[in-house]
Amino acid sequence: MTPVDILILSNGPGEVTTWVRPVVKALREKLGDDSSVVRISVVLSPCPNATGKEGAIALSYPEVDRVQSAEHFWQFLLWGKTFDNWEWRDRGVVVFLGGDQIFPVVIGKKLGYRTVIYAEWDARWHNLIDRFGIMQAKVAAKVSPKYAHKFTVVGDLMLEAQKFEQVITTDSSLNTEIIGLLPGSKAAKLAQGVPLLLAIAEYIHAKKPQTRFVIPVAPTLDLQTLANFADTHKNNFVNIFGSLPTTLVESEHPVLKTATGLCLELCRENPAHELLSQCSICLTTVGANTAELGALAVPMIVLIPTQQLDAMRSWDGLPGLLANLPVLGSTFAKVINSLVLSRKGLLAWPNIWAKEEIVPELVGQLQPQEVAEMVLDFLDHPEKLEAIRAKLRSVRGESGAAQKLASLVSDSL
Repeated sequence: MTPVDILILSNGPGEVTTWVRPVVKALREKLGDDSSVVRISVVLSPCPNATGKEGAIALSYPEVDRVQSAEHFWQFLLWGKTFDNWEWRDRGVVVFLGGDQIFPVVIGKKLGYRTVIYAEWDARWHNLIDRFGIMQAKVAAKVSPKYAHKFTVVGDLMLEAQKFEQVITTDSSLNTEIIGLLPGSKAAKLAQGVPLLLAIAEYIHAKKPQTRFVIPVAPTLDLQTLANFADTHKNNFVNIFGSLPTTLVESEHPVLKTATGLCLELCRENPAHELLSQCSICLTTVGANTAELGALAVPMIVLIPTQQLDAMRSWDGLPGLLANLPVLGSTFAKVINSLVLSRKGLLAWPNIWAKEEIVPELVGQLQPQEVAEMVLDFLDHPEKLEAIRAKLRSVRGESGAAQKLASLVSDSL
């Protein structure tokens, strides 16, 4: 095979961990591990939700040969030159996995490469892109018939987590239940999410002291930063939610330890599918977490606290950019969040897939005790949890999107 380059364009933390990871794995399975024959590069574009660690995460994937971070993107888009002056092979494919769909059009032309776009909700530039891998058929519903041959339904990349599903087991002799706590990865969510979840855990622990609590730590987040959001001196929401003083205990098995002795286990494994599959229930914020849990058929309660409306600044696109502007960002955030919450629809991915609320979504000035009582009711009635698992399994769809997308790339080569 003539040596080729595969250039993957992506942007935010969700895309890098949920889309890029399974696709590069599938590409290597399809095209081999020899980088002298098939070289995989990742170029990141700016994203309002970025943490700055996306480049390091992409580079940690063994299937990826080289990565350029977002701060050097515009130079590459405009002039076709990377920061490290990468050389490019004569043949290749640009694969779009996040950002603006005009980017592969421009970069594909500059490099003389064919282009493949993964389109989740809409597809653009039909006449300029070579192939589209779409999440569902309705994405191509309004496409001109002359471009229909470019479209292939590959499925939902977020559902790739389902291949890791484990059989949920419990130790009946100890009656130990595991509750997963997923506060998110961005400061806007962590500021309210961490103290709220800690207060909920304390309440449940007082009623069911045998319960285990686990926090799968996002790969973009270090342990000390997470612990800071549980510190009364660094986050005033700790007092608002009534959380107790908490300290980080770093060891081979790190924990957050509260003043009452409750230890919340911190899991650095990523993805944490095996651990999550053992949870009786998870408490999570909105975002990619809900898609992963849904794919794993793990019951969840989705929490959107609104104690401080301007704290939520992680929206995609123009709303996210406006909410993060200096000086005026707080005002924009309040207005945007008020509008979104006043017109609230389904927010969790499993509910969006099912077009109904199969996992609870709690929005408002949430009180830890009320949420905890809901969790305790679920734990006391396992048949309710099993009903949610059954519904999640029925709506999650088929897996294999990454493999189908890899086949499109292979065909394009």
